Amino acid sequence: MRRIKDIVAEKPWVGWAIFFATLIIVFFVGLFGSSIIERRTEATLRFQPVEEIAEWEPRNEVWGENFPRQHQTYIQTKDTTFRSKYLGTALIDMLDREPDMVILWAGYAFSRDYNQARGHYYAVKDIRNTLRTGVKQPATCWTCKSTDVPRLMNEIGVANFYKKGWLDLGDQVVNHIGCQDCHDPKTMDLRITRPAFVEAFKRQGKDITKATHQEMRTYVCAQCHVEYYFAGEEKYLTFPWDNGFSVEDIEEYYDNIDFVDFVHALSKTPMIKAQHPDFELSKMGIHSQRGVACADCHMPYMSEGSVKFTDHHIQSPLNNMSRSCQVCHRESELDLTKNVYDRQDANLQLTHVATNTLVKAHIEAKTAWDNGASEEQMKPILKLIRAAQWRWDFATAGHGSSFHAPLEVARVLAHSIGKGEQARVELAKLLTSLGVKLPVTMPDFSTKEKAQEYLGLDMNKFKKEKEEFLLNVVPEWDKKAEERQGKMKY
Repeated sequence: MRRIKDIVAEKPWVGWAIFFATLIIVFFVGLFGSSIIERRTEATLRFQPVEEIAEWEPRNEVWGENFPRQHQTYIQTKDTTFRSKYLGTALIDMLDREPDMVILWAGYAFSRDYNQARGHYYAVKDIRNTLRTGVKQPATCWTCKSTDVPRLMNEIGVANFYKKGWLDLGDQVVNHIGCQDCHDPKTMDLRITRPAFVEAFKRQGKDITKATHQEMRTYVCAQCHVEYYFAGEEKYLTFPWDNGFSVEDIEEYYDNIDFVDFVHALSKTPMIKAQHPDFELSKMGIHSQRGVACADCHMPYMSEGSVKFTDHHIQSPLNNMSRSCQVCHRESELDLTKNVYDRQDANLQLTHVATNTLVKAHIEAKTAWDNGASEEQMKPILKLIRAAQWRWDFATAGHGSSFHAPLEVARVLAHSIGKGEQARVELAKLLTSLGVKLPVTMPDFSTKEKAQEYLGLDMNKFKKEKEEFLLNVVPEWDKKAEERQGKMKY
C-alpha cells in the first residue's frame, strides 16, 4: 500500500486538500463544542431568580420577573381574537346560541347565564361577572380561579376555605390563574396545589408523588379540568372517581350517595350537573392512551435563541398547529383542521338530537304532574331523565371533548338519546292514561329570552343586581387587595 507522503510528493494538491479538510473539521468540532458549552451555561443561568419567590406568592408578575419568557407568553391568554368553527377564546353566550339549554337547566343558575370560557387571564373577572354568582355560592367556587387559593388554603386550612361563602373571600381572591397553581417556587417543579385531586387519587390507592414528569404535565391541568361536586354542608370539593372515570362509573358513585345538584323546575327530576370532565374524557381518547400530555398540545415547547421552554399561552392547538399537531402529524394544517371539524360536526348532530329529546321529556313530565301523575308513577321516568341528561351534560360540558375522545362522546350521547326516548315512551303511556291528548304542545323557546321568560326568570332584575355589585362591591374588593398586596410579602 502506498504511503500518504508518497501520494503527496507526486500530487502536492492532495496535501493542501487534507490540510483544509482538517481545518474545516477542527472548526466545526470547535463550533459544536462551543455550542454545547453555551447551552449548558444557559441551562445553568436560566433559573437564576432575580428575587426569591415566597412559598405561596400569588402575583404572577412577581414570578414573571424571574421567568420573563414564560410570563410574556402567559399574558397572551388575554387575547380573545381566535375563533374556531364552534368555539375559541372570545366570550360566547352559549344560551343565546343554544336556547334549549335554558330549559335543560330550569331551576339552576346555569339557566340565567352560561358563557364559553375565555383564557385563564380572565378567570377571576369572568366569575365576578357571571349572573350565576348572583345566587348564593360557597367559597369552593373560587377553587380553580386564582393563585390566591393555595395561599388561603395554607393560611386558614382547606376545610375552612370551603366552608366560607363566595362573597366572604372576594377581596382575597384577586389574582387570576397562573404560576403558583402549577409550580414549586423553589425548584419550578410541577406540583399539585388543589387537595381534591390528591385526595381522589389517594382513595384509589395511588400516590401522586410517584407521578412522572410527563404525567404531571397532565395532572396540573387535571386538578381543575375535571368533574367534581361539593360534599356535605361544608361544601368540600370532591372528585367522584372512586369507581372509575367513565360516565357510568361516576353516575354509580352519585347514585350510591343519593347526590342531587338541583331539582329540575319543570319535571321535578333530581339532577346531576356535569362540570367540565376534560380529564376523564381525554383518558378515553387515543392521544392520552399514547402518552400525550395536555401540555404537549396546549402548551408546546418553543425556542428563543438557544433556550427551549414551554409556551404558556395556553390555547387551542388549532391556533398553533405547527408547534402542536404537526410535531407528530405530517398532514397539512388544512387536513388536520378538517379531521377535527369532522368529529365535532358528527357529535354536534348527536348533541342536538339528545337536547331536543330531553327538552321534550322535561315538558312532557311537567304536563304529567299538572294532570295528576303520582310520585310512584313518575319515579322510574325521572330516573331515566336524570340518566339521559347526565350523559348529555357529561358529553357536552367539557372543552374539546369531541376531539379528545370522539368515539366515547358519541357513545355517551347515543345512550343519552336512548334513555331520553325511553323516558318519553313511558311518559306517552302515562299521559294517555291521564287523558292528555298527544302530542304535548311545546312552548316557543326559540331564543334565550323566550326560554327564560317561559321559566319566569326576571332577567332584568338579575342584571341590575349584577351591575350594582360590579359598581359598588368589586371596586372595594380591589382596593383592599391592592392595599394588602402592597404591604405584605407572602
